Amino acid sequence: MKLSRDGWAGLAVAAASLVLFFLTLDLKGNALVPVGPGFYPRIVLGMTVLFCAILVLQDLLSKDRPAPLARASYAAVILHFAVFGLYVAALPGLGFRIATFVYVGVANALMEPPRRGMQWVRVVLLALGTAVATYYVFEHYLSVLLPRGRWTDF
Repeated sequence: MKLSRDGWAGLAVAAASLVLFFLTLDLKGNALVPVGPGFYPRIVLGMTVLFCAILVLQDLLSKDRPAPLARASYAAVILHFAVFGLYVAALPGLGFRIATFVYVGVANALMEPPRRGMQWVRVVLLALGTAVATYYVFEHYLSVLLPRGRWTDF
């Protein structure tokens, strides 16, 4: 069977993730800290390899091949990179919670522009949920301090 672009992309990302995974094995931990510096990267890289394996397997077993893209929209890609750059630049001033809320809302609205009121509600709820969930996971569960805004102190 022949792999599509999805299958080849899965193989490439899996290979890179495996290389990075094995590089984390050389990270030296601290005897006073139960979780070493490679613990979370190994979880993320291991899950990435698992998802890549599923993608490749799905591609191999698929009877339908995706149709080739008619024309790629590079302007949309550049626009999303610009929005992400603005998000990174806004983090010190606005803080993680506000900047993430605005970024997720804008990025979501750019991917599928809302046309009705309920679609705007979905954009706001998704942005709010993402900002709140990531804040609580990082600040309270992982004990990672996220940037507070210089302008907002929030």
